[in-house]
Amino acid sequence: MALIDFKVLPGIDKQDTESGAENRWVDCDNTRFRYGLPEKVGGWSSLVTDTIVSVARKEFAFVDLNGNRYVAIGTDKFLLIYFEGQLYDVTPVKSTIGSVVMSAADGTKEVSLTFSSTHNLQSGDIILLDGVTVPSGIGLTDAAFEDKLFQVTRVTSSLIAIVTGTQTTTGAAGGGACSVIPYEPVGPAAQSYGYGWGISEWDGIVSGALQNTLNGTLADNTSGTSGSNIALTSASGFPTAGRIQIGTELISYTGVSTNNLTGITRAVDGSTRAAHSSGAVVTNAADFVDWGEASSASEVSLEPGLWSLSNFGQVLVGTIANGKTFTWNAGDAARLTTRASTTTSGFSTSDNPTATRVTLVSPTTRHLIHLGTETTIGNTATQDNMFIRFSDQEDINDYTPTAINSAGSQRLQDGTKIIGALKAKESILVWTDNALYTMKFIGAPFTFGFEQVGTNCGLIGKNAAVEIDGAAFWMSPNGFFMFDGTVKSLPCSVEDYVYDQADTTKGQQICAGLNNQFTEVIWYYPSINSEYNDQYVVFNYGEAMKGGVWYIGTEARTSWIDSTVYPKPFGTKFNSSATGSFPEVIGEDGLGQTTLFEHEIGTDQVNADGSTTTVTSFVKSYDFDIQSKQQNAQGKSTGPGISGEVFLAMRRFVPDFKDLQGNAKVTLAVKRYPQQSDTTTSLSPFTINSSTDKKDTRARGRFVNIKIENTDVSESWRFGTLRIDIQPDGRR
Repeated sequence: MALIDFKVLPGIDKQDTESGAENRWVDCDNTRFRYGLPEKVGGWSSLVTDTIVSVARKEFAFVDLNGNRYVAIGTDKFLLIYFEGQLYDVTPVKSTIGSVVMSAADGTKEVSLTFSSTHNLQSGDIILLDGVTVPSGIGLTDAAFEDKLFQVTRVTSSLIAIVTGTQTTTGAAGGGACSVIPYEPVGPAAQSYGYGWGISEWDGIVSGALQNTLNGTLADNTSGTSGSNIALTSASGFPTAGRIQIGTELISYTGVSTNNLTGITRAVDGSTRAAHSSGAVVTNAADFVDWGEASSASEVSLEPGLWSLSNFGQVLVGTIANGKTFTWNAGDAARLTTRASTTTSGFSTSDNPTATRVTLVSPTTRHLIHLGTETTIGNTATQDNMFIRFSDQEDINDYTPTAINSAGSQRLQDGTKIIGALKAKESILVWTDNALYTMKFIGAPFTFGFEQVGTNCGLIGKNAAVEIDGAAFWMSPNGFFMFDGTVKSLPCSVEDYVYDQADTTKGQQICAGLNNQFTEVIWYYPSINSEYNDQYVVFNYGEAMKGGVWYIGTEARTSWIDSTVYPKPFGTKFNSSATGSFPEVIGEDGLGQTTLFEHEIGTDQVNADGSTTTVTSFVKSYDFDIQSKQQNAQGKSTGPGISGEVFLAMRRFVPDFKDLQGNAKVTLAVKRYPQQSDTTTSLSPFTINSSTDKKDTRARGRFVNIKIENTDVSESWRFGTLRIDIQPDGRR
């Protein structure tokens, strides 16, 4: 019998069964579709010999006035700059704490640092030591600590502990001294639920928790607003005993008298006492638990450490989520040895809000926009997750509206919090957890106009949206959407698969990226069995005649930037069980390792140490039957008959590959009934190379599928049309 062409349409279909997904591919990994054909994705190569300590969550590329190219990388611990093949640490720091006493116990790897006053440091924080004089008799030198980074391992109100590394102390001694320079804390490595202190440090909330306001000022040196009581505007509904949260401070109480909480204990569960103004929001935090102890329900959300990164010309603007805003000037001659700060010359952000969810710079009007920010600048207790504040034009440190400037503010209504924002072609797009707004420059007196353009289409995570050529694509908690002037739901042939696999409670970890060379929008997400991103889904908008196509895979990234400043995309891969090398943190525990890769390079993964790892890929077809031999140009069956009624016999097939490098492996599998497992055909799998003309096989069954894959280094493939010698072979 003559060879029969089986045309398989591009993209993956997981909404149907493998037998019902007629003329479709049903599974793949590290495979894309281009011009309708499946092919292995390009490889990737490490850009630097160092690996990054902690998990990268944001990349941003920009160019200075001299044409120098930079990539800013925001992690849960650091702010780094990639420049000409090297990494530089530009993480902002807090004020130096001097006169710190060093001591050590015999036979340990731990050194204690005692402070003369409250230090406000937390376990896991990163500190830099300076001016070190170690205690004599502990077997360690000043050089082991001087100008070195350490991770805080143990905390009391006046003491912290650090690990010295691999060297053990040889005696017990005190009397050493140093200065401590704390790094600005960013947040946890992963999003989680049901943990205690640290929740409020990173904007944790109790879903649906009762809230009221302070009736009086609460100083940081008093027990309550008056004596041992805290007065609320109304204490109605508050438990008779429990805890409250004001700003980042947790406070316990033992009773309620009218509108007063009695039996006050300030700064519990490791939180820090702080001053709070009258009218500050008071949250019933009775559901919070002690440090590191799991809650009984997923009511408390601990968001991961995130950054907003943008640029004001050659000045990098970086904001820690729910924290401060810093600048780093690429035009400074000493830029690579200078840290980001709030006091950068000419670009100070010292008068900026100090608690903001998202920031960006308006590209045409050059306003710095704070979204989900404070109603009273400098008072973190007034942070409103739906409030927007923008600076004066060309002045990123002026937020006071006057008759002669364009500073201002606006509060959105639909949703509970602003999730993210993007620069678009004619506006700024702002997503809440439920809606999409456009923010357009309209001039005086209002500066910006706001219009709600969609509802029930909220953003699942801060970095889960991209924009290309005036169109935005994003992932919501309940589906995929696009906006090109109108909000549209994106039909997705793998939607059920993705949302069944994805841990949507970790939406802030989801990373969207563009690979415009191949017209791909990519979402990297954590599965329900993983703490970090481990899978991806792609929408190929370039297959426009087919309405776009979808495909999936398992090679995950935690951040991504497209080829705008650099010719190839950059992505970061995180390994939680490995240890990074930059910046060096002595004695660090559990910070993990991130590798910075350049993509679409070669066929394999080239690691930071120079070793090569195979990028394996595959694509698998639907289960086709004898009826499928009669097809039209679009691959649809046209002939009469009952599908799956007749057995088919295969004798040979002719491989059709383009740009085949090395070998590809082809597996033919048969089954009698759709629910049965695949049975490999006789002689399968087949190794195919550039000289292979045909392969003989012997197979019989009602249904057959084909799988194309590679399993070794230096292999790449692109598959064309499936041609099989196939004929009816009876009904039994």
